[in-house]
Amino acid sequence: MRTWLQRALWDVVPRDHRESAPALQRRQLVTIGFVVLGGLVLGFSLRIEPGSNWFYVSTMVLAAVWTVGAFASGPLHLGRIAYPSGERRPVVTPILLGLGLAGVFLLGGLVVRQIPFLYDQVQSVLDHADAGSVPLLVVITVVNGIAEELFFRGAAYAATTRYPVPVTTVAYAIATLATGNVMLSFAALLLGVVVGLQRRASGGILGPVLTHVTWSVAMLFLLPWLFG
Repeated sequence: MRTWLQRALWDVVPRDHRESAPALQRRQLVTIGFVVLGGLVLGFSLRIEPGSNWFYVSTMVLAAVWTVGAFASGPLHLGRIAYPSGERRPVVTPILLGLGLAGVFLLGGLVVRQIPFLYDQVQSVLDHADAGSVPLLVVITVVNGIAEELFFRGAAYAATTRYPVPVTTVAYAIATLATGNVMLSFAALLLGVVVGLQRRASGGILGPVLTHVTWSVAMLFLLPWLFG
């Protein structure tokens, strides 16, 4: 288990993703602009009344903002992780990490539901799930998970020249804080550390995308059961 986690989250696979100074500066400016825009859209989307069709529209707009910002910033890479047989694209490993992370959040939820303020914070998010179409919510969850990783572990990570894991994790949490929900921001911090370490180790976005999507979909179904 220790070796497995070390390969997934710590051992850095050699790669050369260096950019020229003008390209890096352009990526940084694009990233800053889109993180502000995305935070505004995110804050608007979760303030929409549960059950409103505008919630679906706004969340898809948010996914579009993150995706456009990611690709507009410059090249993105899928990444690889080390195996005994050689380097490979990370697929099974990040999915298992996502499931494990969901288990950790589920255990934490047992504590959170005993604290009225935190319980209300979680419930305000679940109100959207309770009032919406489950298949559509799954699609939105998957699309937004992919878009967020394209941007934060793709564009923003590549734009950060020093301490990219903590910087992108905090940026992601701050953008999420635009919702006014402290539990979402706390979740973003924990998730951001895991996927940030994956990005650092693999040099790409595939691992973070799969972990984020797996975790998000698991939470979509587990949290209503836990807090119902």
